[in-house]
Amino acid sequence: MSTNNPCLTCGACCAYFRVSFFWGECVSAGGHVPDHLTVQVSPFHVAMRGTEGKPARCTSLMGDVGCGVRCNAYEQRSSTCREFQSSWEDGQYNPDCDAARAAHGLPPLEPPLHPQLSPDRVA
Repeated sequence: MSTNNPCLTCGACCAYFRVSFFWGECVSAGGHVPDHLTVQVSPFHVAMRGTEGKPARCTSLMGDVGCGVRCNAYEQRSSTCREFQSSWEDGQYNPDCDAARAAHGLPPLEPPLHPQLSPDRVA
């Protein structure tokens, strides 16, 4: 992750949503998510431990939401985590990102300035 990635100072999604996914992603089923980091939530789904109830907070989330965070299982995270994008990542708004941020008292992420509209490019 780059140093200007807003996720490194946020972590709200990891402390707001249930992070559930197909159990086949677990190491015991041939996947890459360590079994001890999950809890069964249905016959075919597991969730990252700590996110199965409210208040949610993934046990792999280290640090303080809104200040500085990191994922202890980043390289072994689930597809749900890998597919979640912050608002405006790749130019797309994500209302779920902003909902999680709002739940933690954080402002919504702003879209990047369009290079042609940047103040330093105005003649």
